[in-house]
Amino acid sequence: MPKKSGFTLVELLVVISIIAILSAIGLTMYSVAQKSARIAKRIADLRSIQTALELYYNVNRSYPSAATGWRSQCGGWGTYSPENVIPGLTPQYLVAMPADPAMDIGNSRSCYIYRSENGTGYKVLDHGIAEFTSADYQSQRNLIDPARDGGPDNCVVDGTNIGSWAVYTYEDRCY
Repeated sequence: MPKKSGFTLVELLVVISIIAILSAIGLTMYSVAQKSARIAKRIADLRSIQTALELYYNVNRSYPSAATGWRSQCGGWGTYSPENVIPGLTPQYLVAMPADPAMDIGNSRSCYIYRSENGTGYKVLDHGIAEFTSADYQSQRNLIDPARDGGPDNCVVDGTNIGSWAVYTYEDRCY
């Protein structure tokens, strides 16, 4: 009787198991890479906004005023159009107002928010980043918002229940 060639059931199960393990590892690494890219975009966005605000200040000797308080595209802070979140900043100093890659306008999560009461200072938040853990916020300690870190002093980073990253002028760090 001639011997049939082919794979045994055990060999097929081993190959399928190896493929499943490699797929799980690949998907996990892909997810981590995507999150890292979103974090890098947020950091770049905040720095771009900060640079544009400083350019605006150099020309106008004040920051864009937002006398109505906090302004954002998100519903909890006015639902402004992107070009009106920071009045007068776009398109001359910033081509377009960026948006957090996970922005949820309806639930006011992962939103860039701006405030400048009298034009002498400003604060820009990336507020309530939905996918972040405390460790994610702490990965960029220089961006932690002291007024939203859960600590007792709103002017100093002294807590671990962090809710926002921020860029700001020194005098506006406390609100």
